[in-house]
Amino acid sequence: MNTKFLTKSVVIVILLIAFSACEAQSIKKENTPQANKVEQIMILNFENVPIGKIPAKWKIENTNPCGPLQTWKVIKNTSAPSGKRVLALMNTKKSKGDSFNLCWTKDVSFTDGEVEVELKAGTGEEDQGGGVIWRALDKNNYYVARFNPLEDNFRIYYVKDSKRKKIKSANIKLPAGEWVKLKIVQRGNTFECYLNGKKFIEGTDDTFTKSGGVGLWTKADAATSFDNFTVILYKKAKK
Repeated sequence: MNTKFLTKSVVIVILLIAFSACEAQSIKKENTPQANKVEQIMILNFENVPIGKIPAKWKIENTNPCGPLQTWKVIKNTSAPSGKRVLALMNTKKSKGDSFNLCWTKDVSFTDGEVEVELKAGTGEEDQGGGVIWRALDKNNYYVARFNPLEDNFRIYYVKDSKRKKIKSANIKLPAGEWVKLKIVQRGNTFECYLNGKKFIEGTDDTFTKSGGVGLWTKADAATSFDNFTVILYKKAKK
């Protein structure tokens, strides 16, 4: 079902295709130069996803697994930025090293646009925090931007054939135990990465140019909660 909101002469279509368990939310869109580039906006705040489940048409996978798949599920969380439910990664004690925990969907075909999420780091001795993936071809090929409060850094990588390579990094220290808003903007081979509304990273990379899926990511034993997962798709440039 499509719900249309008309604000300041900009039509924004919220599609509940990949996020079929999500309730539609009213969105305010400013009439900025970027506004006319928006094709679709998809929001998942997990409020209508059953406790103990993951969103419909999402899947749990692992890059470089070192044991059984980790447990992702929607749980109650009264500190959630919206509502009282979040998607959380649980029981990560057996995950270590370059083992990357994924919960993602192929049903969103992302080429250019924005991916945003609010995340709260939980436990983790080797790693903490997490981030988003996009242009994901499969569990072994994707871009990832993540914040790690243990290392006090914010980084963008590509993972190709299960091998991770750092593209850019920024040092940033934020208070522990707080919700952090992470966003990436992708246009062609150009990317920008934001934390709490401030741009820390920008650059170019040509590793993945085709459309791919989107989702959530943590490394090793990082147990993290996520809320307000938002995807904005930009219109394709006319040739």
